[in-house]
Amino acid sequence: MQLKSHLRIFILFLLTLPLAFQAEGQWWKLTEEAEKERSKGMLLLTSEVQIEATTAINQMYNFHFPEAEREFNYLKVKYPNHPLPDFLLGLMQWWKIVPNTGNEVYDEHLIEYMDSSIDKAEKIWDETENPEAAFFMAAAYGFKGRLHAERKNWTRATLAAKNALKYLEYSRNFADFSPELMFGDGLYNYYYHFIKQNFPLLRPVLWLFPKANKMQGVAQLEKVSYQAFYTRTEARYFLLQIYAMENMTDKSYDLAKYTHENYPDNPFFHRYHARAAFIVGRMDEAMEQSKAILNRIAQHQVGYEAVSGRYASYILGYYQLYVYKNRPEAKQYFQQCMDFSKQTDSFESGYYWASVLGLARISYQENDFDKTVDYCKEVLDKAEKKSAQHIEAKKLLAEAKKARRKRR
Repeated sequence: MQLKSHLRIFILFLLTLPLAFQAEGQWWKLTEEAEKERSKGMLLLTSEVQIEATTAINQMYNFHFPEAEREFNYLKVKYPNHPLPDFLLGLMQWWKIVPNTGNEVYDEHLIEYMDSSIDKAEKIWDETENPEAAFFMAAAYGFKGRLHAERKNWTRATLAAKNALKYLEYSRNFADFSPELMFGDGLYNYYYHFIKQNFPLLRPVLWLFPKANKMQGVAQLEKVSYQAFYTRTEARYFLLQIYAMENMTDKSYDLAKYTHENYPDNPFFHRYHARAAFIVGRMDEAMEQSKAILNRIAQHQVGYEAVSGRYASYILGYYQLYVYKNRPEAKQYFQQCMDFSKQTDSFESGYYWASVLGLARISYQENDFDKTVDYCKEVLDKAEKKSAQHIEAKKLLAEAKKARRKRR
């Protein structure tokens, strides 16, 4: 009896299968229609693409490039005529450059991917004037301008910036992009004044652009860092540097620690964590992170190289000399900082001159006044005259010469 009951249930189940599949098909159809309505036919706003892209984007920011590239290429196969995959592949080239912006190995690939993204976006724009296409053109031109500025190709950087602003205006027609669009606004508002203050030769070029509000730019980037989907980490990348330049030490530390914890294998975020901890006086934390950076460099971990090593070795040298009074250890770290600086031709770096000055102080304490004089002269010869290192070297040089004369 029980067997017959189960058999009837099974037969009833089989009979209802077609209805179930039909209902499921209708459900998916309704879901797809609702998604199209929500995203207004724009790939950037579809939940499916955001889910597919999220893991790959996180892999990229965590410097797991092969895994990210595999996912980006999958998107390229799936959406061959859309600018998103090429843009993400170009963005990945930028992050390969980030640890040492003097590295030009990836420049050509970055430009190629961004040009491809622009070409695909232009085609969509010409056919539909879809604001999503304008957004990608603004973003891709923005990254090209970013690279050209890094290479001091100011004419190309200016032209790219003008194109980026033009398409940024077009994409404003679509309010749902507002958190992403605010990223461009924030950068423009802040760096307009940064360029004005730090690059006098470029001031005439600024007449070509509208006026900007510096602190509004910082506020906009902060908003993007929490509300945007595609540009939030880029906003955090810039905020780390802005907070450092504006001496916003507490904000700098909090953001640096947060980004490093979220992307523990990203060398840029790692070294900013070490630097910020050093600035706010968290000695144990700064030393721990600095030693971890040097270990990763020794292990040839992706992205960890001489620029990060320069930060880490100076921090450790500073603590060994001024806190632990361990001159041999301090000397070793300062020399390591100088070696890292030479690898990247970073002789204008404050860390380099601070390390030379640290060696000068150690030489003075060891009564090696000839070496002290040599180190001080090196700082005075090349460091900026208004810098703390130049002022300190001048004072120490006079003391060393006086002590040398007395000994004779």
